[in-house]
Amino acid sequence: MDRRGERKPLLRSRVEQAGSAFAGRRLACGAILTVEVLERLAFYAVVGNLVLYLNGSVLGWEGPSATSASLVFTGAAYLVSPFGGWLADARLGRFRTIAAGLLLYLAGMLFLPLTAEPRTRALICGNQTANGAGGEGPGARWNVSGPAVGGEPGGRGQDYCRGFVYTGLVVVGLAVGCVKSNITPFGADQVTDRGPEAVRKFFNWFYWSINIGAILSLLLVSYIQQNIDFFIGYVIPVICLVLGLLVFLLAGPIFITKPPDGSAFTGMARLLFRSCCPRAAGSTRSPYSDLSEETLFSSGMRPLDATRENMKVLKRVLPVFLTLIPYWMVYFQMESTYVLQSLHLQLPSLFGNQSQNSGTNRQQTFPTAWLTMFDAVMLLLLIPLKDKVIDPFLVKRNLLPTPLTRISLGMLFAMFSAIAAGLLESQRLIHIRNNDTISQQVGNTNFTAARLAVWWQVPQYLLIGVSEIFASIPGLEFAYSEAPKSMQCAIMGLFFFFSGIGSFIGSGLLDLVSLPVIGWLNCHQDHGNINSCHMDYYFYLLAGLQCLTLVLFSSLTVWYDKGHNKSCTGCVWGGRASGNSRGEMRT
Repeated sequence: MDRRGERKPLLRSRVEQAGSAFAGRRLACGAILTVEVLERLAFYAVVGNLVLYLNGSVLGWEGPSATSASLVFTGAAYLVSPFGGWLADARLGRFRTIAAGLLLYLAGMLFLPLTAEPRTRALICGNQTANGAGGEGPGARWNVSGPAVGGEPGGRGQDYCRGFVYTGLVVVGLAVGCVKSNITPFGADQVTDRGPEAVRKFFNWFYWSINIGAILSLLLVSYIQQNIDFFIGYVIPVICLVLGLLVFLLAGPIFITKPPDGSAFTGMARLLFRSCCPRAAGSTRSPYSDLSEETLFSSGMRPLDATRENMKVLKRVLPVFLTLIPYWMVYFQMESTYVLQSLHLQLPSLFGNQSQNSGTNRQQTFPTAWLTMFDAVMLLLLIPLKDKVIDPFLVKRNLLPTPLTRISLGMLFAMFSAIAAGLLESQRLIHIRNNDTISQQVGNTNFTAARLAVWWQVPQYLLIGVSEIFASIPGLEFAYSEAPKSMQCAIMGLFFFFSGIGSFIGSGLLDLVSLPVIGWLNCHQDHGNINSCHMDYYFYLLAGLQCLTLVLFSSLTVWYDKGHNKSCTGCVWGGRASGNSRGEMRT
């Protein structure tokens, strides 16, 4: 079969004789993993302290508004993933789509340092020192829980610089969607002909690389943003994206690249349109015109049969993706409400009470984003253990759980994380009502916090980390292994799309409980923060939704297992690793 436009390494016959699954492909995989580390470093440089940036002295947004913006950003970043997958499958191919996404990423990231630098912010958004936001300089502070320090008014106006900030976040979100939906299957393409075990190992190390980038960003960039300067903290991810783009382009000749074969989604959409509106569709092109001859006939099926099979794939994966939405609603709280909660808990000081080098009274406090590292460290420790010890042990004994069983366990741990957050918030509010509080400065912003150590948040972060291993990684395996060749990027994009839906629904739910008629997070009397709110009710609501979905998902798992045991042998549901000619993963 002629595969014009497809590029593969020249030493295939020799490396296939090598024992390692990655022999001859380490350089290509290493380049992809390096790009992913740099991209995730940039991404977490945005989401790690976005709530503090918007809620603090620079822009002065209310707490729920800042939290909602964080959820909207993460939702948008994942929501456009199907478009990125379709663009790669049908038009540009994965390599060019990733390169274009990184370039767009770089352009969108420039918006944030422009808003963090006082002079460019004033030119773009105007001055708002009358409302306290935007007032910076030595000793300038913003008090979010009462009268402002230094004579500044404590009240807030409209969200300052909202349009420009949201524009930058949306551009970055579009870029993240294009990169995220393609770099995972593009990396798997480098080893897919080595069999399902190589693909599974790649996914494990890919996820490990994600968390290396997250830890570097949270450890270094978040500290700089919170305790030194947000402008410097936003220039660093810009530099990382430049390096990531250069690495990806320079490594182009060593990658296995494939031309766009056409997206099966296009053909299915046209077929559905022709079925529903035969008169209107009478002059339209064939529903298969976007698919290459190889894609249509490589399996020996006629075009109509291939389309029907693709529709069956959608019927298999969509229920799974839909029932994962409450899991993502809980997961993204780690970067939003969990951060808002930590700002109102007692943070330890770093390097003594005052910064000795800055010449100001700025207090060096424990960066709230560092708590997210407990999630990342948990993954860094457990993924190699799982990959090298636990999984081989279970595979030898035919005991490796199916992806859906592992996802169920992930949902259970996510539910426990939301419950732990709710219990901590209830206890925090007891301290607030008893006036057991302190005033603490985070950057240039003063917060009234409960005299309750922030370390009590560690369990909820650890539980989220464990849930990722059981839910997110098997979810990636499931999405890649279920997709036919012409739908791999698009199905992967759908996986991320529904995670974005979860983030958006979480944001909408947050806005709903902020309405006066409900009032759980309607806290304007303390300037939009949470000391007079009931964010604990919100956490308990999320846990309840996750519990109900877990019951539904468990029933779905039983139904899927029975159906696939009857219809196929060695499929993804059977618990046994096997492969086919396309190198699809079967676990």
